[in-house]
Amino acid sequence: MEAKNCIHLKDGIGIDRNFLKMQKLMKRVENKFECLDCKDNKDNWMCLKCGSIYCSRYINEHAKLHSENTGHLVAISINTTSAYCYDCNDFVEDEDELHQIRTEIHSYNNDNGTSDSETSLNLEEASSKSLSNQQQDTTSSTSSYDSGLDSLSSSGINLRPRKRTKSDDELDTQKNVRKRASMSKKKGVGLKNLGNTCFMNSVLQSLHNIQQFTDYFSSLPKIEQPKSRLYTRSIKENLDEIFLVEELRKVLIDLNSGIDNNKASISPEGLFLVIWKVVPQFKGYHQNDSHEFLRYMLDRLHTELQTIPNSIPTSPSNSKMKNFVCPSPSKKGSSFVTNIFGGTLLSEVKCLMCGQESRKHDPFLDLSLDIPEKYYKDLEDSDKPPVCHISDCLSSFVAIEELTETELYYCSNCKKKQRSTKRFWIRRLPNVLCLHIKRFRWNSYYRTKIDLRIKFPIQALDLSKFVLNSGPETRRSNSNSIYDLAAVIVHHGSGTSNGHYTSYGLNSGVWMHFNDSSVKEVTEQVVAECKPYILFYTKRDGDIQNKICD
Repeated sequence: MEAKNCIHLKDGIGIDRNFLKMQKLMKRVENKFECLDCKDNKDNWMCLKCGSIYCSRYINEHAKLHSENTGHLVAISINTTSAYCYDCNDFVEDEDELHQIRTEIHSYNNDNGTSDSETSLNLEEASSKSLSNQQQDTTSSTSSYDSGLDSLSSSGINLRPRKRTKSDDELDTQKNVRKRASMSKKKGVGLKNLGNTCFMNSVLQSLHNIQQFTDYFSSLPKIEQPKSRLYTRSIKENLDEIFLVEELRKVLIDLNSGIDNNKASISPEGLFLVIWKVVPQFKGYHQNDSHEFLRYMLDRLHTELQTIPNSIPTSPSNSKMKNFVCPSPSKKGSSFVTNIFGGTLLSEVKCLMCGQESRKHDPFLDLSLDIPEKYYKDLEDSDKPPVCHISDCLSSFVAIEELTETELYYCSNCKKKQRSTKRFWIRRLPNVLCLHIKRFRWNSYYRTKIDLRIKFPIQALDLSKFVLNSGPETRRSNSNSIYDLAAVIVHHGSGTSNGHYTSYGLNSGVWMHFNDSSVKEVTEQVVAECKPYILFYTKRDGDIQNKICD
């Protein structure tokens, strides 16, 4: 559904800027905006009619339930200032109506905070000003700002300045020391969940931990985007003028700078909005598959990079990029995406009647691997679930299989469709190997998940036995077939319509677990025991970037 000027917005707003100022001061005293029902303070929305604060649909859906119970239709995100109409089931893009409210929320989010005494003084001053304004405006009915003052009084908050004692200062000093000590150990920055966007966050964190990928996109010059309204979700723009490359570049730079500036998390909203426009199937806040998102994003990046190489300068200020991008691509249709993730498969089809073979080369950006049926067919009845190794999945991928009756091969020698066999070989290995494990399968009329543990090596995954080395060119490109793990995406849950995505990434020699805004250090053993959905391996090579343009 296309974002629009919501017809419910005018009647849906019952709060004003003064009310928000009061809420901001209350937040400084209480140090949080929390859901009135579940007390969550991570991802909350404010009702624009009454000012009540409830958690998002990603937490416990109390904001949505509040709308259903009260008929208050429009709410605004505390984190991102995005406005949403529950009746239209879409975002609201009206700038004029929401400008002042968004400004107040932004001013708090960007504020470094004040002392308790300053907060109490400001609160008292704001209260006296608001009471004075109420006396002057005798014709107006009771405003939502009044209800904010009533809630303030009923909450028992003291409006007089509170004197700080020596013990308070000592406690704060101890807290700051502990905080600085913990921040000094930070090796990763989280990504805020915008509402069921864990599928995107897990992919972005994985790609960020692939050094060659991050270095290349971070070193690109800024690409000018068309001047559009900041909060619009409209897809009316010319898609040829919208660059996912630019938004990805900014996210990767922010992730890097966030580590240096001790940021806990950043918001990828700009990139998400571009995704909505260029790939409409991801529009909204529904559950999505991280592998589908990865493929769509890589395909879009590949397309964009083919249209802008001549606009990228090669001046000394951009010299770092020269290590990664070819000044003039050696092959038509190539890009940095295909040069780093791209490999080649050789498919062989053999007629079972005359024995004639047909060979075809197919490019790939990732390999989707089936789990051999013998490992999961009796999974529910087994007391000790079998353990499958990633090499078993790879062996199944290159194994000879007979095509079904619906896939009969037309034999040019027999001049008709015949029974045949098919097999794959890896003809050329990529610099970064992406392995997608097909955990979801159709069972009658619905999809189920194969929640089976699959063992995989952290270091030294050897692909030599899955590679066809039939010629000097092939042997030269596959001279090194050893890979080390860089990142892994995990799906938690029982099915495709529910669950949660997180990722692990090797960051500066330390394994980190990325769970949206939360980032924590884990041991290599924890990574080895996870149930992988997507694995990212980098080729063990002393200088990968020098071979990316081969």
